[in-house]
Amino acid sequence: GFDTAVEESQMAITSAEVEASSALNGIGLVKLMGRDAGHIAMQASLASRQVDLCLIPEVPFTLSGDRGILQHVKHLLATKGHCVIVVAEGAGMDLLKEQLAKSGTDASGNVKLPDIGLWLKEKIEGYFDEQDMETNLKYMNPMYMIRTVPANASDSLYCSELGVSAVHGAMSGYAGFTVGLINTRYVLIPMTEIVQEKIKVDKNSSTWARVIAMTGQPHFQ
Repeated sequence: GFDTAVEESQMAITSAEVEASSALNGIGLVKLMGRDAGHIAMQASLASRQVDLCLIPEVPFTLSGDRGILQHVKHLLATKGHCVIVVAEGAGMDLLKEQLAKSGTDASGNVKLPDIGLWLKEKIEGYFDEQDMETNLKYMNPMYMIRTVPANASDSLYCSELGVSAVHGAMSGYAGFTVGLINTRYVLIPMTEIVQEKIKVDKNSSTWARVIAMTGQPHFQ
């Protein structure tokens, strides 16, 4: 469930913050789930309140320049001594077009995404090596750990209600539907409606504005 994923992601972010703040010029880099949408990365960053940079697929970013990641990380190290970066797995794919073109697909037909976390790690470490500045970067990829934990109480109750509602719908003769919570009510939703589009983060929303305000990260473009 979503709540469980955000809760476990928050724990990974806390670990990254502890590692980063315990080292000279420490950098904690956490890659989270989110091929096409950055909801988990966004909500986990807001919940933890320890993140200095949140990167999601919906918001393009640059590496270099005054509004680039590298300059911002350097500023963070100079002002607070460490930083924590959260990146969704599908972020920055426009910067990895060459690798993406060679990636192929998995057994389900999904494009195999290049590892944005390892790519960022290499670019950040290379930048500070050129600056002759010592840093300590710890890269964490807890995605499979997050996927395999038991659901928390909130998600367990939610899934139970979804299951009960699905059975009621099937016993009433309906088919080709799923169940969802809309305006505090469990309702039957046609599958044709569900598959029309993916729900992505609205970068003009108040929620994303809160991320910008909390992290202090620049508008990269």
